[in-house]
Amino acid sequence: MITVLLDKAEFEYDIHSLVKSFFPAEDVFVADRKKEKTTETVSHHMEIHLGEDEIRFSLFRLDEEGEKTLVKQSSCPVEAVDVKERKNRLKRCLYRMLSEYTDQELPWGDLTGIRPTKIPMKLLEEGKSEEEIAAYMRNTYYTSQEKIQLGLDVAKRELALLHRLDYENGYSLYIGIPFCPTTCLYCSFTSYSLGMWKNRVDEYLDALEREIDYVAAKFAHKKLNTIYIGGGTPTTLSAQQLDRLIRKIKCSFDLSYLLEFTVEAGRPDSITEEKLRVLKWHNVSRISINPQTMKQETLDLIGRRHTVQQTIDSFYLAREVGFDNINMDLIVGLPGESLSDVASTMEQIRALDPDNLTVHSLAIKRAARLNTDWAKAQNFKMVNTEEHIHLTAQVAEEMGMTPYYLYRQKNMAGNFENVGYAKPGKAGIYNVLIMEEVQTIVACGAGSITKRVYPDGQLTRCENVKDLASYIRRIEEMIGRKRALFDK
Repeated sequence: MITVLLDKAEFEYDIHSLVKSFFPAEDVFVADRKKEKTTETVSHHMEIHLGEDEIRFSLFRLDEEGEKTLVKQSSCPVEAVDVKERKNRLKRCLYRMLSEYTDQELPWGDLTGIRPTKIPMKLLEEGKSEEEIAAYMRNTYYTSQEKIQLGLDVAKRELALLHRLDYENGYSLYIGIPFCPTTCLYCSFTSYSLGMWKNRVDEYLDALEREIDYVAAKFAHKKLNTIYIGGGTPTTLSAQQLDRLIRKIKCSFDLSYLLEFTVEAGRPDSITEEKLRVLKWHNVSRISINPQTMKQETLDLIGRRHTVQQTIDSFYLAREVGFDNINMDLIVGLPGESLSDVASTMEQIRALDPDNLTVHSLAIKRAARLNTDWAKAQNFKMVNTEEHIHLTAQVAEEMGMTPYYLYRQKNMAGNFENVGYAKPGKAGIYNVLIMEEVQTIVACGAGSITKRVYPDGQLTRCENVKDLASYIRRIEEMIGRKRALFDK
């Protein structure tokens, strides 16, 4: 463990993210003096003095007896600067100190936010040149040239996509189906085993339809641009239940302005021809079939109860049914996977030739089973390097795809990013909207989060309870939360 002691509460999130980026295998504990407490073995300890005129850093290494040795010190002036510049100076100083101590550079530099494209997008809209933007990102955040170019490329494509939307009069709809065949080892999303909840799925849909009724009435005067049914795994629903849900959506909303209708078919073991034909008959325009990897041993390890062959068969079945916009999700950095394993997966994906490809760098969430003491005891090795990222990007390019959206998460393997690639005309509009937060997204279902975007760009969230039974029982309260948000 690495402990970081602050003399007052300030910038804890940024400090934690940056330290964790340099020490991905270590737990990082950041606290001010009022909260200081840890009983774990500490390898390094840092003390940060957050003065009004100067910020000072001291880094200590601890031996087995807990004796501290000072190994690095640094400081930066912050006199007469605003909060934003104070934070930027703190991060640059901390980055330089840790970079020198560990002898490593991070591809995104000291950027700790999850949406790095926001910076070039804002500057492009202000009329800045690509050269000016590159210099700003390099000097302000120490971002590598490769990531600067990636951010610029994605920002330009996102802007072109977003210009098709009416922010003022438009909105998007998310429907959450929190059921899965099994829970994957790395997952921390709200999901429930279908085996345990099979007899209550229709009860869940009853509650969901009540929430949909409220949204349809409230937004009757608005233009619905995209619909995304996610989860969980929506195709754990039976064909009849899928038909019921989508009929409800079509009967409740005006779809005249709909640009995209996505349903995650996620797990190949949940896909049947009957379900695909229901989706196609209802004009669902985009689906996801997500293998995560094409190595069977890894699928077995992470709890994906399907085979590589099921992925292949499901993909070809979807093509036969008529889907011409299919996304596939992959995860780089899964336990035990080598560069050659990733190369093998990419070649098998190339053979299938999907229309979208989303490449995730593994991010281990605190709630995931892969982050438990049991998982750590298995001595899993999770590796993600620039070679892995270059390989996936190269194959995507050879498949005729370009990156159209990206985002980052905490605790990502290799400090890289998640990138969505798409063939011309196949980019996922909703994916860009959820990341850039420029349009209101109304979310229905257990664990879903509604985001209201105001004309001035301000954003307010409204969350539904995660517990499925509570969502069903408290559905009127969930509707009331939305009413309080949108009646303002």
